[in-house]
Amino acid sequence: MNTIIFATTNKHKIKEIQDKTKDWNVSIISMADEGINIDIEETGLTFEDNARLKAKIVSQCTDKFVLADDSGLEVDYINKEPGIYSSRYLGEEASYTDKMNDIIIRLENAKTKQERSARFVCAMSLYKNGEEICTLRGTLEGFIGEKIIGAEGFGYDPFFYIESNDIIGVKTDTSLGEICLEDKNKISHRANAIKNISEACKHLWI
Repeated sequence: MNTIIFATTNKHKIKEIQDKTKDWNVSIISMADEGINIDIEETGLTFEDNARLKAKIVSQCTDKFVLADDSGLEVDYINKEPGIYSSRYLGEEASYTDKMNDIIIRLENAKTKQERSARFVCAMSLYKNGEEICTLRGTLEGFIGEKIIGAEGFGYDPFFYIESNDIIGVKTDTSLGEICLEDKNKISHRANAIKNISEACKHLWI
């Protein structure tokens, strides 16, 4: 069985990707599991740039496959902010409640779901021995709600709403903060990115 190092220190992401790759015939481990402890500055201008940067640097420390992602929220009404700066929006010390409330205020003149359209974006890059194998992205379309609702998920989930979705049986506008991890993993931007990577690269570990 091949081993893939997922280049993140985010425990939520590790759990999500382990759940979504159960049928890959690979073992997903963290950087810490491999004894890699490096702080990578995200200097890219796109999600893909940052995913490639992280995967390349970590893959130079091991002979295993390395998968890295960069993800964030794009809100159309405010020129696709916060984008690649989603985790650092308002400063790294700001809570996600503060971040969400600030964006809600910035959207106070946007009244319709169309005006409040947004998406989660996840770019994923697979490397080995410092060489790029594949970089693809996945998205989840939705809109920014006027209220922060739900204790599930993490980050911006509680104010990001999706409309009805037959895959997970959602019949009305619902925030990701109200959706359990198992269901979120069926439709999320990261799930869609993993699916795209799997379809392009699964021949490597069959």
